[in-house]
Amino acid sequence: MPEPIAAWWARRRTSRGLAVPYPVGSYREAWASYPVLVRQYRPEHNGGIVLSQIPPAADVWLCWLCDAGHVFVATPDEQRHRPGRERRRSSWCPECSKLAAPRALPMRPPMAPAAVVRAQAAGVPGQDSGAPVQAAAGPGRAGAARSPGGAVPVDPSPPPRRRRASSTGLPSTTPRAAPPGPPFPADPARRPEQAPPLASWSTTARRSESAPPLGSTSAPRTDATRASRPDPVGQPTRASRTGRVARPTRAARPVCDKTPALPTGTPFVSACAPKPASAVEAELRAELTARLEFEPGLNAVRVGRPFFDHVEVWPDIVLSELRVAIEYDSTGRHGLEHVGHRETADRRKDAALRAAGWEVVRLRTGKLPPLGPHDLQLSGLTRQTVPLLLDELRAIRGPLLVDAYLRR
Repeated sequence: MPEPIAAWWARRRTSRGLAVPYPVGSYREAWASYPVLVRQYRPEHNGGIVLSQIPPAADVWLCWLCDAGHVFVATPDEQRHRPGRERRRSSWCPECSKLAAPRALPMRPPMAPAAVVRAQAAGVPGQDSGAPVQAAAGPGRAGAARSPGGAVPVDPSPPPRRRRASSTGLPSTTPRAAPPGPPFPADPARRPEQAPPLASWSTTARRSESAPPLGSTSAPRTDATRASRPDPVGQPTRASRTGRVARPTRAARPVCDKTPALPTGTPFVSACAPKPASAVEAELRAELTARLEFEPGLNAVRVGRPFFDHVEVWPDIVLSELRVAIEYDSTGRHGLEHVGHRETADRRKDAALRAAGWEVVRLRTGKLPPLGPHDLQLSGLTRQTVPLLLDELRAIRGPLLVDAYLRR
């Protein structure tokens, strides 16, 4: 059972026999992949204990402060399993999630039956007060008489439900209210053929699909006949009612045809590649160009399998001479970049490049863990970034090949 931070810290001091059971920085690597939780944790609300002194699996209540200013209490396990690591910032805080939840619109009051409306219209002052209300209310409303005050009582029985058209073309099995009066004409000669019960209409209709009616010489209806038969009048299909086209699944979506027909692993200039929007990536490209000679302008590599509806990937920097793709990864402004589902997409991208004969070097900043064997963990773009990158390129392709492209 979770306990307050003060009681938990005192118990750990007693059990471990130390004044500081967990030194500062003991669990820094464990919390490195949760940059938003590191920003939301406040030591001043937790007895001065920093987050790197608390194990991620500790069963203790901690105070957190969201970006909107809400202070809430949650355990480390609850915070690590919240969907905010992959979605918007407000879902990290229960108060923000409650405010962002969609609210149900008020229901429209039910409409009164048409017979009651006509009865009320018939009782408007200025008309003949002695007119019987039964005629205005119709048959079956004989018991609805006007009170001496002029008010018309409302029939307590609920209005009949409207019958929706069936999308299968078969009659609905919902019982229909019987009309007033005799069920058939009084003349026996004009009496129609007895109809089957309403509850067995669907069974009778299905039987009529496979067998012809009595006295008919036509062949039984098949699936092709049923498919070519037009829809009954007044019963439109589901597609015609909604007016929307079914969205194809990801497996059925077509692949972009703008990718040129090139061998797998060929770099080229793509028309679908997004324009560079990061100033840090542009600075890294400029510093690398000043130290290494490579063909500029290439922004895509042809791969052997589709990657998000394309058969091409778009690395940050393409070194076609070395067949190495360079990626610069950061957590972004809100700490949600390259984590969760986006980290999975990065792994898929690296696998597609390696299957095409390329190697990937990711410069991981913001305490992001490495994804591949040649990734570099950096604090940011510094003077040592390009030298470390060149050393990693020598480890991948050999110093003889890499040094041949260095600018003297």
